[in-house]
Amino acid sequence: MAETTPGTPGLSKPTASQLLARLQAAGLVVATGTTEGRPGPSAQLYAVDARAAFAAGLDVTPDRIRAAVADITGATVGEFEVPTPRRQPESVVGQVTEALDGAVKDAGVARSDVHRLVIGTPGAFDPSTGRLRYASHLTGWHSPDLLDALAAVLPMPVEYENDVNLVAVAEQRLGAAHGHENFVLLWNEEGLGAALIIGGQLHRGFTGGAGEVGFLPVPGAPLVRQVTRTNSGGFQELAGAQALPRLARELGIEDLGHGPSAEVATELVARAAAADEGAYRTLLDAYATGLATGLASIVSVLDPELVVLAGAVIAAGGEPLRARVLAELTELAPTRPRVVLGSVGESPVLRGALETALATTRDEVFDTSR
Repeated sequence: MAETTPGTPGLSKPTASQLLARLQAAGLVVATGTTEGRPGPSAQLYAVDARAAFAAGLDVTPDRIRAAVADITGATVGEFEVPTPRRQPESVVGQVTEALDGAVKDAGVARSDVHRLVIGTPGAFDPSTGRLRYASHLTGWHSPDLLDALAAVLPMPVEYENDVNLVAVAEQRLGAAHGHENFVLLWNEEGLGAALIIGGQLHRGFTGGAGEVGFLPVPGAPLVRQVTRTNSGGFQELAGAQALPRLARELGIEDLGHGPSAEVATELVARAAAADEGAYRTLLDAYATGLATGLASIVSVLDPELVVLAGAVIAAGGEPLRARVLAELTELAPTRPRVVLGSVGESPVLRGALETALATTRDEVFDTSR
């Protein structure tokens, strides 16, 4: 945050001085020096005390939990990561606390210094039951008592949010969607998902399932029934990470690399974006058409001003993929939103969790009416 002096625009000098004195007494700002080289008396300079409060975020995947702590200015001051092999369900509380405590220790603070924690997971916790839905692949997170068990060991308020929703928050606050109040973010890594920002606010739906577009029936893919049981759907089968290796084989591409499907898909898309012709270029065209096919249904219903393309698989395609998705979407949808690539490249889920936690924390600590 910028430094300030008692001559703050919009406030009289005595009022500004009194306000700064209250903030300094509360430990929220610190004196940083005085002005020099200006006519008249020197003015005292103040800055926000970065250690006035801390907030934390967790990014949960089937393979690991990544935690971070940020100070009140938004700077990340501690990070820690815990692998999450397929353990018993009761270990989830231990995994969460281990990750959080590691980040807190790295930040050089105590658990009690953290004002708020936001946890990002695939799927969403149903507000009526407290149970995680739409994420059967997240082992151990489906107990009906999980949220109560976490509340019992975590000394700060905790919020739970869908991981793709948090990416949209990060892009709205810091990235490609800054200044936009109506946009769709399409995410593709291990799975396909979307976040919907309507009137500047996240739209979560009745059970938290808004944006679970991987289940969307689309032309060009078999109709999948009992989608929550199979944890898939038409759009996921058409343009998800697992679809790209299959498409590559159909095009005669044999060197697919090794590793999880998302890593293989990311490598295939990167090669395709760099190719001028041949099978890889056909792969990129087909992938763009698949993405645009699902997006056309979303855009037709929501009519957003902006579509943000994000996630490792999409990011690997860069501008060549973005241009193709836009061209296809222009033909398939009745409206024509701008299509851009996400720009929050490093840990966007975790950044969105921190931004969400910080927004409430700042409101609380800077409430001078209390």
